[in-house]
Amino acid sequence: MLHIIFDNPVIPGNTGNAIRLAANTGARLHLVEPLGFNFDDKHLRRAGLDYHDLAEVTIHPDLNSCLSTLRTSRVFAFTTQATRYYHEVAYQDGDALLFGTEPSGLPHEHAHHPRVTDRLRIPMVPGRRSMNLTNSASVAVFEAWRQLGFAGGV
Repeated sequence: MLHIIFDNPVIPGNTGNAIRLAANTGARLHLVEPLGFNFDDKHLRRAGLDYHDLAEVTIHPDLNSCLSTLRTSRVFAFTTQATRYYHEVAYQDGDALLFGTEPSGLPHEHAHHPRVTDRLRIPMVPGRRSMNLTNSASVAVFEAWRQLGFAGGV
């Protein structure tokens, strides 16, 4: 099972879409506080539609607490500052994919946390700032899941 970590997400619709992503891929979604919205937000509910009961979502008070629950997992931090591309990794069951907050990405100290195995990037056309948070997570999760033979999928 893969783990998706959103570090301090602030846009409820992105988190709702991530709940759908987790439900449809069998990944676990971890949300690191502070959240920029109320978890009962109508936009989060609408984006997640009826997937809330189908996804495993855990809210953690901080990144250290989150990472301590993933003791045996490798952690890949996604950042535009990385030099290695996401598709160059041989993903393993239990890997965690860490994404930063929508407006600013991962803080340097989180991208370089001692538990982070490697920092990865998704290629983009030069001069662009970033991709949507859940779109980025989807690209990475589906590559990792593909490598794992779409375990549990049909």
